[in-house]
Amino acid sequence: MKLSAIPTTVRTTCPYCGVGCGVRAQVGQDGALAIAGDEAHPASQGRLCVKGSALGETVGLEGRLLSPMLRAGEGLHEASWAEALDKVAGGFRKIIAEHGPDAVALYVSGQLLTEDYYVANKFMKGYVGSANIDTNSRLCMSAAVAGHKRAFGEDLVPGCYEDFELADLVVLVGSNAAWCHPTLYQRIVRAKEARPGMRVVVIDPRRTATCDLADLHLPLKPGSDVWLFNGLLGYLATQGALDSAYVQAHTVGLGEALDAAGEAAFLAPGGREAALLDVARACRLDPQQLLAFYELFANTEKTLTAFTMGVNQSSSGADKVNAIINCHLATGRIGRPGMGPFSLTGQPNAMGGREVGGLANMLAAHMELDDPSQRAAVQAFWDAPRMADKPGLKAVELFRAIEEGKVKAVWIMATNPLVSLPDADQARRALEKCELVVASDIVLGTDTNQLAHVLLPALGWGEKDGTVTNSERCISRQRAFLSKPGQARPDWEIVCEVARRMGFSGFDFTAPQQIFDEHARLSNWQNGAGSQRRRVFDIGGLAGLGRAEYDALEPVQWPVRRQGEDTQRLFGDGRFAYPDGKARFVATRARLPAHLPDAEFPLVLNTGRVRDQWHTMTRTGRSVKLAEHVPEPFVDLHPQDALLCGVKAGELARVTSNWGTVVARVRHGGGIARGSVFMPIHWSGQTASDARVGAVVNPAVDPVSGEPEFKHTPVRVEPFGVHWYGFILSRAALPLREAANWTRIQGAGFVRYELAGRKPFADAAHWARKLLQVEDDDADWIELEDRNGGVYRAAHLVDGRIEACLFVSQRQDLPARAWLAQMFCKESLSPQDRSGLLSGRAREQGVDPGPTVCSCFGVGRDTIRIAIEQHGLKDAAAVTACVKAGGNCGSCVPEIRALLGEASIKAQ
Repeated sequence: MKLSAIPTTVRTTCPYCGVGCGVRAQVGQDGALAIAGDEAHPASQGRLCVKGSALGETVGLEGRLLSPMLRAGEGLHEASWAEALDKVAGGFRKIIAEHGPDAVALYVSGQLLTEDYYVANKFMKGYVGSANIDTNSRLCMSAAVAGHKRAFGEDLVPGCYEDFELADLVVLVGSNAAWCHPTLYQRIVRAKEARPGMRVVVIDPRRTATCDLADLHLPLKPGSDVWLFNGLLGYLATQGALDSAYVQAHTVGLGEALDAAGEAAFLAPGGREAALLDVARACRLDPQQLLAFYELFANTEKTLTAFTMGVNQSSSGADKVNAIINCHLATGRIGRPGMGPFSLTGQPNAMGGREVGGLANMLAAHMELDDPSQRAAVQAFWDAPRMADKPGLKAVELFRAIEEGKVKAVWIMATNPLVSLPDADQARRALEKCELVVASDIVLGTDTNQLAHVLLPALGWGEKDGTVTNSERCISRQRAFLSKPGQARPDWEIVCEVARRMGFSGFDFTAPQQIFDEHARLSNWQNGAGSQRRRVFDIGGLAGLGRAEYDALEPVQWPVRRQGEDTQRLFGDGRFAYPDGKARFVATRARLPAHLPDAEFPLVLNTGRVRDQWHTMTRTGRSVKLAEHVPEPFVDLHPQDALLCGVKAGELARVTSNWGTVVARVRHGGGIARGSVFMPIHWSGQTASDARVGAVVNPAVDPVSGEPEFKHTPVRVEPFGVHWYGFILSRAALPLREAANWTRIQGAGFVRYELAGRKPFADAAHWARKLLQVEDDDADWIELEDRNGGVYRAAHLVDGRIEACLFVSQRQDLPARAWLAQMFCKESLSPQDRSGLLSGRAREQGVDPGPTVCSCFGVGRDTIRIAIEQHGLKDAAAVTACVKAGGNCGSCVPEIRALLGEASIKAQ
């Protein structure tokens, strides 16, 4: 199905991470989408990471949900919008009438636009009368929200991206920014190149690509962040590094925070050395490296500390956040250029969702759900019939309540909880039992949608219109440049239609501009009136925009109290959002993670992202460019742990916890300490047979924020024994019922499957034909079998063109995939090509580039390695000049430097 273009270049924003990069998009007459960075957007200044650059490959309509669907028995059938909306509205209305408003819930997403989020929140909290609306941002950012509110009195990020360039010391905590926030990381890289005296410290249990920039890497013990920053606070206090005047004038509670941080241990005779040793032991760090970090922090006024999932995703996440903020408050390093604590959000509109109260314990416009006067203010503004008066269920407890039958209807929007939630098999059980499951989505085939009773087709990126807010509080327009496909509708419109069918007024919006206007007016509504404190979040200056002004809205950082205002930094005047204007120190006491390793589960699982994929790969999994850097799910562990577990690099292993099990390829990335393992989060039931990492993750949550502990699950790793390994390249998608394990990877004109089996096959040709769905006995079929060596190879051709090929071996000595992929670009295979297929080797030398390193330009490891050796290349810039690798987004530069290092060692 051909894309329908809106003819012009459209300025919009990237739909991936919270950096919020600006994008210029244009669809050509041939349907091809041209993507470029927007030089005028302040967040990214014209740069895009490889995921953003590949957006043009992700907007096709294959697999899209394009009409409403209803489930009847085991099957789905298309329905009209009227049928589907009546089903949702009638189901919700019936359940509310019988069981009350808390028997229904919404589970939404940071992928929604602010206008979508606003309408959904208004619908649930003001009209249904329940706060049972939570978001997948609970899984990544709620600890930061809780930390901000405790410290500042409101959920506020003080700084801006410019601070990363102005800082003399950048501390990255639990953040692999090189892969997860690439364009922001590149700003740090350029700043450090311009000012070599600038220092970067990375605090992370793993040695990640981000450490390539680091002057110091502290590989702390997983979960020990509070020990580290409490120790820093105690050290600062005893070194005379606190800003006593600032603390006295602008803060409350330092004494209690110092007591909790163990200041007394530092003050005891000989205490500094002993206390440092205690912290080093607790964090499993070298004492000299720990002292070096403490001295750097103490002696560098312009210090910025950025943190993300490695801090937030913990059963003590809020305390970790506050332990970091405490150190900045104590030194007065906040609200001024080049300094402050900085929460990096994970999703494109996680902050926009927070602005409108998208979490179950919040109200819109940063008002408080547990404050009767603020509830009354919102109810009056909305003219709401019944206002939620208590917090709703947070994500993990929501799905428990569904399984227990307390919540009988759930509407899931723009997220895939059966993959992304911890203890994900419990989420599956919950939806299997739920009376009514509604899903608004852009794709049909997801793990969650397989259990939905009603599927509602939503607009995707490039089709929908509205605003998002990035990590630095910058509101940007996300503009449509594609026509609406099929019967898909914007999420806000779908919610409004259901609300009207339930008899609710207040949902007569006809355009996103009207919703944004109401959102802006609410932010200013009774703000600071009477005895109420003035909320910092205020975009009243953007109220009253006409459609043309809304369409032309330029990026702007809130608060925007008056038209034309833009606010880079908060707290520069020393006033915070508490009624007395003072920030709060939070006494944070170090505690152990909720679940500790033991004899049965001796290793600690850490989860996270890889460079070229996003969430559950609904979008990025469609891109050929993004497929090859990390094509398969993997488990990364230390070689000595692998030896003890009986697993080998390149083979499959089973990873098991108390909650579930997954299977992945073993690798030794070289950056992980003994006792820990790492797995990426991206694979779902559509892209791998058994790699939903959420099924393994423990469901423990932070008691303050409700954020789950994705970074610390006790597991064991053991061999996943198979009889053979293999792979398939096929133009058609295949059902792989015969394989014990498989992964699906998108190729250029074909689908690639990596697979393994436990059963030997007696008749290889019969088995292979069945697997590749070749039923014609006279088909053009070529094959080679070595029974003694356990090798089988086959290919199916039609009119001389390859349709599919299969390679199987009892060992892992399978042919390289890259040169085989080139066969699918040919209209007809030559005799030499056919011979090469069966021999498993390219007939031409130098055609296999090896595993992808630079996805932007498709440059492989072997291409770079050969260039380094043949041309004597000495640095990454020389590699870029020679083979282009590293010349676009820069995300692959750490890997290029690693190859340069290997070449240097080899040459010695």
